[in-house]
Amino acid sequence: MRHIIFGGDGFVGRHLVPLLLDEGHDVVVADIHKGDYRHYAKARFVPCDVTDAAAVEAVGMRADDMVYNLSAKMLSPIQVRAKRHDFFFPVNFHGTENIIHAMDKAGAPNLVHYTTDMIYGHTVTYPMTEDHPVNPLGEYGLSKLKTEELAAEWRKRGMNISLFRPRLIIGPGRLGILEKLFKLIDMNLPVPMIGSGRNPYQFVSVFDCAAAAKAAWKAGVPNEAYNLGSLNPPPVKKLLGDLIAHAGSKSILVPTPGWAVKRTLDLLDLVNMPLMDPEQYLIADEMCVLDVSKGERELGWVPQYRDEDMLIAAYKEYRQKKDRPSIAAPAQMPAE
Repeated sequence: MRHIIFGGDGFVGRHLVPLLLDEGHDVVVADIHKGDYRHYAKARFVPCDVTDAAAVEAVGMRADDMVYNLSAKMLSPIQVRAKRHDFFFPVNFHGTENIIHAMDKAGAPNLVHYTTDMIYGHTVTYPMTEDHPVNPLGEYGLSKLKTEELAAEWRKRGMNISLFRPRLIIGPGRLGILEKLFKLIDMNLPVPMIGSGRNPYQFVSVFDCAAAAKAAWKAGVPNEAYNLGSLNPPPVKKLLGDLIAHAGSKSILVPTPGWAVKRTLDLLDLVNMPLMDPEQYLIADEMCVLDVSKGERELGWVPQYRDEDMLIAAYKEYRQKKDRPSIAAPAQMPAE
């Protein structure tokens, strides 16, 4: 079987490709950028912009291909309100639409597709299972929810589509918003928390995400949605406190009134000076934890990485790059 990975040169894709190659599979990476990764000695790269329907068809899918869609625009860099729809929808929704239409023409029925936990919006029930109400708080989550609705339509036409809803994905090569946190800690500055810090914060490892995509294929591409996150995430206060201790920093954690911080961030967003995307800060003090037991029951997938270890590993990578600036930065990663 051939595996075609759209957005396969991105964050999750570049860890999924070796997993499939190690089992001797034929792997095609379709993406805008090609990084300098060793697996390209075996994997084939095809230039492809998923917003271009003709480029997606030119990848040349066949009926027996296993297809993965990891292409996405993320919440970083932060966009001003007026630009968010046009930033997220061309890749996240229309790109997915182009991939599914090309699959249909080729007669290829099997797709693993990544969306986001941000389709849920505010926490209604805790922990969040896959049947939690969906009410995204912005254009990013909405663009992903629309792809899930698209998937539901094509499932009725005979496609098999497994959906994954990850929490914040971290791992080697991606710092994102964490870099701002690490700078505060390095400078021994206070680290403000939105709220008391008693609520947990949940990550998911890029390695666990790649393993989940492979597990869905092995399980026959179930027509289901699956949450992806760590097990037993600690409270924000402990998570950040342990990081500060590891760094040997004099930073202190500063709890803040969550409502006041959110209204301040709302105002900055309103005047086109956003510090964070509303989809990030509006849920920052909520009990926003994904129940990932369905993935274990149906796919045999169990997350292997702890939040504490992932955050410290990310900090170590940040320090290494800061101390050794001659180290080449990873290639641009447009995908999840």
